[in-house]
Amino acid sequence: MKGEHPVRLLCALLGVAPSGYYRWRRGGPSQRQREDAAIAAQIAVAHEASRGTYGVPRNLDDLRDAGTRTSKRRCGRLMRAVRLRGRKKHARQPRTTDSRHAQPVAPNLIADRPAPTGPNRCWLTDITYLKTAEGWLYLAAILDLWSRKIVGWACAPTLHTSLVLASLTNALQRRQPTAGLLHHSDRGSQYVDGDYIEALLAAGIERSMSRAGNCYDNAAMESFWSTLKTETGLDEAIPDSRRHTELAVFDYIKTFYNPTRRHSSLGNVSPVVFEKQYTLNKSKAS
Repeated sequence: MKGEHPVRLLCALLGVAPSGYYRWRRGGPSQRQREDAAIAAQIAVAHEASRGTYGVPRNLDDLRDAGTRTSKRRCGRLMRAVRLRGRKKHARQPRTTDSRHAQPVAPNLIADRPAPTGPNRCWLTDITYLKTAEGWLYLAAILDLWSRKIVGWACAPTLHTSLVLASLTNALQRRQPTAGLLHHSDRGSQYVDGDYIEALLAAGIERSMSRAGNCYDNAAMESFWSTLKTETGLDEAIPDSRRHTELAVFDYIKTFYNPTRRHSSLGNVSPVVFEKQYTLNKSKAS
């Protein structure tokens, strides 16, 4: 057909540019294809750095921080082309709370207070469980509601009060909060234990507890548990020992979640970056 009709006429009838036809004739990838390959390589690096957890939005932010301007649609197309996808959370029903006790509980103060505007204004805490080949490993953690940073954590093979005390001690040593901090937990027996209450009072921390049977009062903490189990793979794989599980938790919190993982509620920056931005802006304002 090309011998019978001019190339430009054929291209016009087919709705393609003559330049594109000649590039195709010469062989080799087009400029767009070369750009796609370069961006796909960057996406693969960002995805690996996220431990295979990031989907399109967070990978897109990584690209833009690196100076690569592209669209969400293009990023999604290239991720599908190289078969990359973010990890999805699974529904869970933790059963670590035993509120069948006669101890007095604290009122729910968090519901009536405005969202915190700085660090160490409100801490959330909870306990979750992790399955290992040696049996359950229990993890207690404390989260700063303002920055979503995990400020203290501890692991143990039992649900004794010593577990939550170790987590609290870890948080106090790291953050050294001043007066005015609110501590919010569920109604678990560990959080109404006399030793735990005494430790809070000694640090000048005010107590708050969720309503009975209401997990939404501690939603940010529940969300963290789901994120941790999904992104470490601990919701599917069963480590061969409690020690290996504890090391996996330490590695995730210390080297990824706090300093690196982007958080949608923080403008898609990590807790550490969010706190550094706050400190920098505060020093500029003073």
